[in-house]
Amino acid sequence: MDFKISREELYRWCSIPWQDLEKQPDLKTKLVIKEDRASMMKIIGNMMADEVIQHNAEGKLTKWVLPAGPTDEYDIFIDRVNKERISLKNLWVFHMDDFLDWEGRPFPVGDTYESLEGTMNACFYGRIDPELNVPENQRIWTRINDLDYPDNLCQELGGIDTLWAGVGCKGLVAFCEPPRRYSCRLSIEEYANSKTRVVDLNEDTIVALSQRTFGGCYDRVPPKAVTLGFKTMLSAKRAVYMIATGSWKQTVVRVALFSEPTLEYPVTLLPKYIPDVTLFCNVDTADHPMSHEIKGW
Repeated sequence: MDFKISREELYRWCSIPWQDLEKQPDLKTKLVIKEDRASMMKIIGNMMADEVIQHNAEGKLTKWVLPAGPTDEYDIFIDRVNKERISLKNLWVFHMDDFLDWEGRPFPVGDTYESLEGTMNACFYGRIDPELNVPENQRIWTRINDLDYPDNLCQELGGIDTLWAGVGCKGLVAFCEPPRRYSCRLSIEEYANSKTRVVDLNEDTIVALSQRTFGGCYDRVPPKAVTLGFKTMLSAKRAVYMIATGSWKQTVVRVALFSEPTLEYPVTLLPKYIPDVTLFCNVDTADHPMSHEIKGW
């Protein structure tokens, strides 16, 4: 049976001062809190470069899952790749997801909000020296005409090394959101084994995305997506959460740190299956208003 978070538990987690979070004995992940977003992303970008360097020296492939947001960490990584001449010829990148229109069709690839493939071409691949860049056949996109390809390839390659992940307000990773259809009740094990698929975005995800980019204009956010499932993502040896969006993510940070696995917040599944999980956040996101006195005026 799926674990349900009680109101009392949630309130208790949210009431812990951020300065005391790292001292808690029951953390589900490792925790790194930095003063600001920039210093946090610098560490992560360097972690990315260091992993490729190490695997190249060992003659190993590097297999990642990458998001199209956040992208700050790519600035540090790409700068080091180009300056230090770090070859990405043995890097395989499984891209998390892409938007679809209301009829379930992909948008034209371009540097636009609707095209996450275009976003990654512009902010990642397009900034890397061609002599060092990831071969195009090693850039694995979620495609509606071959949904099984990413999962089958991941299995052939022996799983993912590192899952680099942003996390949504209600715990989504990629577009693996809380499943809420009362007519299709899933177990944690079923969701953990979920494959690449087409999904309808949950309403609260559309609200969050519209607030962040479009001034709350819900109609501007594509209503569907094609996403990697947890089957590929949970094959990772390591996961790194990047959460630095301030007030929208203050509660999910607490849930990710303390909750047992629950489909209410899919991010909580990761520590059950991935042996090394670290949550990076900035102070603004680690803090929580419920850890302070709240007045009504």
